[in-house]
Amino acid sequence: MKHIVAFFLVFIFNLMPSTVWAYDLASAVQHIESEWARIYYSVSKEQQDKEFKQLLSELTDLQAEHPKQAEFMIQQAIIVASNAENMDAFSALEAIHQAKDLLMQAIELNPKALGGMAFVTLGTLYYKVPAWPVAYGDNDKAQQFLEKALTINANAIDANYYYADFLVTQGKKELALKYFNRALTAAVRSTQVFADTQLQAQAKLAINKHRQEQQRLISFSARCSLFHKH
Repeated sequence: MKHIVAFFLVFIFNLMPSTVWAYDLASAVQHIESEWARIYYSVSKEQQDKEFKQLLSELTDLQAEHPKQAEFMIQQAIIVASNAENMDAFSALEAIHQAKDLLMQAIELNPKALGGMAFVTLGTLYYKVPAWPVAYGDNDKAQQFLEKALTINANAIDANYYYADFLVTQGKKELALKYFNRALTAAVRSTQVFADTQLQAQAKLAINKHRQEQQRLISFSARCSLFHKH
């Protein structure tokens, strides 16, 4: 019996480092994402650059402890790309290229990390940044990456929202409405309530905007019909 107990204890102790590490990793990832959301949605543009740089410094320390971790690479890319809005044109161009490289590395390591967030972010960059020769914007690649994200996690708020936003830019507003509604009705993560509800609020605004445009078209058509009758 003593030998069995001793073996069991050794087995448990051998498991503990990986279990604790996994828990610490999840907590660290949640913390970084929560801080990003706070800065992006709540901090004034004048203060964002400073706070994003502080968050990057914190993330760099985590990456030193856990190198080659796809989750941290994705988060670094998101922070870098988000802060590009607060930079001069040359620095912003460097930032979006750095973000792309980080996301490609993360996909090679673990394509399903953070529920396919690397594909969401990469696809969003491809339709938002300028095309060559300025940058690497490409709508075909954007669609490819965003649809890949949905195959990994069809119920993710961000994957549905950004695919819908992309469809709007392509003039496919009716199809976009389907994915905005999916983003709006998807379950909010208990660990990221603020970030998810902010994105759902944007989805609701997009849906309302679409409805208002439809009402204006109906009203215009009605007025035209009355005019022709007279």
